Amino acid sequence: MSWNDLRKHRYSQPNGEYFVTFNTVDKRDVFSDFSYACLFCQQIQINEKIHDCEWSTWVLMPDHFHGLLRLSSSGSSLSKIVQSLKGRSAYLLNKQSNRTGRLWQPAFYERALRSEDDRKAIARYILNNPKRRGLVESVRDYPYWDSVFL
Repeated sequence: MSWNDLRKHRYSQPNGEYFVTFNTVDKRDVFSDFSYACLFCQQIQINEKIHDCEWSTWVLMPDHFHGLLRLSSSGSSLSKIVQSLKGRSAYLLNKQSNRTGRLWQPAFYERALRSEDDRKAIARYILNNPKRRGLVESVRDYPYWDSVFL
């Protein structure tokens, strides 16, 4: 089954919450660069305003992104929100670095949260990525994250 076939069946539940992950092309270590990481982090707030959504917890790793996304009741589309964040950040990063080409892999992973899922536990899982990867001793020492739960 192709990526386009999978995308056709993706459903965006109004007020739904999704655990989202996407990777850089070839898992390149792009966001170890402070200016690139800051540029991406700024795009999260812009993305929330444009699409009336909330990235309630997120962490930007050197080669991928994890986020907990809540859609609005206005019918915002999960695919459009993620596509917008990836597309705008890639455009601006390429412009800043005087490069061309893809930054992100074309696909993304998402898992819809159910009402019984523990949001705080999922947020902790997301935020512990830098520690699990051995980048820091504590998430407090890692600069590229945010969470409404902490």
